[in-house]
Amino acid sequence: MQPRNMSMSGAVDLSAVKAAGEAKQKAEQARAAAAERGGADAPVSLVIDVDEAGFEAEVLQRSAEVPVVIDFWAEWCEPCKQLSPVLERLTREYAGRVLLAKIDADKNQMLMQQFGVQGIPAVFAVVAGQALPLFQGAAPEAQIRQTLDQLIQVSEERFGITGLQGVAGDDAEQPAQAPEAPEDPALVAAQQALDAGDLNGAVQAYQNVLTGDPGNVEARVGLAMAELLRRVQGLDAQQVRKDAADRPGDVEAQLRAADLDMAGGHVEDAFGRLVETVKRTSGDDREAARVRLLDLFEVIGAEDPRVVTARSALARVLF
Repeated sequence: MQPRNMSMSGAVDLSAVKAAGEAKQKAEQARAAAAERGGADAPVSLVIDVDEAGFEAEVLQRSAEVPVVIDFWAEWCEPCKQLSPVLERLTREYAGRVLLAKIDADKNQMLMQQFGVQGIPAVFAVVAGQALPLFQGAAPEAQIRQTLDQLIQVSEERFGITGLQGVAGDDAEQPAQAPEAPEDPALVAAQQALDAGDLNGAVQAYQNVLTGDPGNVEARVGLAMAELLRRVQGLDAQQVRKDAADRPGDVEAQLRAADLDMAGGHVEDAFGRLVETVKRTSGDDREAARVRLLDLFEVIGAEDPRVVTARSALARVLF
């Protein structure tokens, strides 16, 4: 599962284009049948509850005409209660460009296993029948919005899927929401630099924000992501992994390997490698591994269960 940079780059398997065409044909046939039954003008629900029995019809088939975002949640999950309303509101705001399928994790264990969900909330997308991991944990709204924008772009450019046309949402009678506060220009500039691949510029921009507002969560996460991407830029992945395997006592080799693990979405591997490095080192080496682990926690977010687990493991080896 991807860390919180939520990059969609390379996420879609281009070999799935044929499957996408077949799925789209089935979806068009289903719409034609609905029209014959007089259901073509029925209101469209943009937020739906889905279970295992309805998954194929509600998610797989519909993913041929609109990107379907999946929200794995549960009643007892506090981060879910923070994330789900944001996903629902943004889905309605996007007015048919995405569909949100809410899946109760406790009642749909088979789907949890099929998607490889390790903790909730967990958010995936299905495009043309292809599952894409997006993020885990209650991410900031700005990053969720960016992820949805990327998902829509990927769906259109690679599969020709443009979403449901002319949909106003299924909550038209809801009171109008207060206009959102304007985005911080400094954060916008930092994000633009990150999107453009100007990692040095992004790092500096996020640092500038934090200088004036040390508690800015979005800037902290953005800085951690930009620094991670800058560290792995240009690394030879094969050589880095060989060095880490051949020299387990080389702290720098372990740090580089952990960064590659994180950038590749292997979050538990990155955390486990650094916890083990902290355990078997001392002095400056131990501190370097500990600080790098804390930096990677920022990329994922404190509320993510993988971070909670790794923090506990770190505490055990330190104390």
